[in-house]
Amino acid sequence: MSSAPIVLPDREGEHLWFDGGLLTFKATGAHTAGALLLLEVLQPEGKTPPLHVHPEADETFYVLEGELLVHTAGTEHDVREGGVVVVPRGTPHSFVVISQSARMLLAFTPASAVMEDFVRRASEPATDPMLTAPAPDSERYQAAAESSGLKVLGLSPFEGSRRPSQLKLA
Repeated sequence: MSSAPIVLPDREGEHLWFDGGLLTFKATGAHTAGALLLLEVLQPEGKTPPLHVHPEADETFYVLEGELLVHTAGTEHDVREGGVVVVPRGTPHSFVVISQSARMLLAFTPASAVMEDFVRRASEPATDPMLTAPAPDSERYQAAAESSGLKVLGLSPFEGSRRPSQLKLA
């Protein structure tokens, strides 16, 4: 880890508009000597990234608010506020937000330079994080994935087959 502690209040950090939501860098590889990349992500209902893998890092989801359906290694898991999912590196995964919105922490261990590069290429600065996020830009997302080396395997398993409201579990 770095020699300086990282102390940030709730919802503070570097804010970016990312794929229709708000992403906040809480700790980067540079801050942690490569040990950790920590992101706070706020996404709207229906958000679902493509099926992908992180060959260089494990990804941990901690749901702060809302509810997700997480697809990992061919299985779907309902993850609610306070829930955790750890996806080992190299494991295909995706998720869909099934509540009105979801706020989560995403931790990559060790820090993923590929993921940080992808996020920065796919985003734009959010000078006022209280505003509504701009619509997703699929061309920018695709170009960022290709240029950063993010391993996209295909469409999300939730893409187009079911509406988010149909995914909500009791």
